Amino acid sequence: MNIGILAVQGAFIEHEQILSRLGASCFEIRQKSDLSRPMDGLIIPGGESTVQGKLLRDLGLFQPLKEKIEAGLPVFGTCAGLLLLARKIENDERRHFATMDIVAVRNAYGRQLGSFSAEAEYDGLGSIPMTFIRAPYIESVGEGVQVLSVVEGHIVAARQKNQLVTAFHPELCDDTTVHRYFLDMIRTNQAID
Repeated sequence: MNIGILAVQGAFIEHEQILSRLGASCFEIRQKSDLSRPMDGLIIPGGESTVQGKLLRDLGLFQPLKEKIEAGLPVFGTCAGLLLLARKIENDERRHFATMDIVAVRNAYGRQLGSFSAEAEYDGLGSIPMTFIRAPYIESVGEGVQVLSVVEGHIVAARQKNQLVTAFHPELCDDTTVHRYFLDMIRTNQAID
């Protein structure tokens, strides 16, 4: 299994470290030529969604990645990655991939001072630690979107077919539940293909 991690900006190294602990190989996607490598899944890390969206377009990565996601490539977006995948961002006119039928709220908990940690149930797999940094949340989901976790009445994790998003940063905790969930999604996808 080989996971591509978007590495143009944001917290990508921490994802690499967790995947390594789980025995999955990964590589960084920094330029269009990196997309020629075999890829079983894609991680879009947290960071700054506006900057990532601009860099994706400037580097010629946007359209090829959008096509791969629409064709069924398993993708996992954390924080800014959630915003890049969202069909609509309530408090931002920009649209990026817009492949997942969710409406997100950007910086929903406030700026840096609104960062916090919590523990909450994740898709029946038990309570896990969650780190929120300038985090969004999901205001509403469309048909076919499965809610995986809710914190303080807000949706913070969801899945739609090949797409998984979290408003929190699972890569900043020792717990590997969410990454294992994503790797299981990829295995299921490979079994179907």
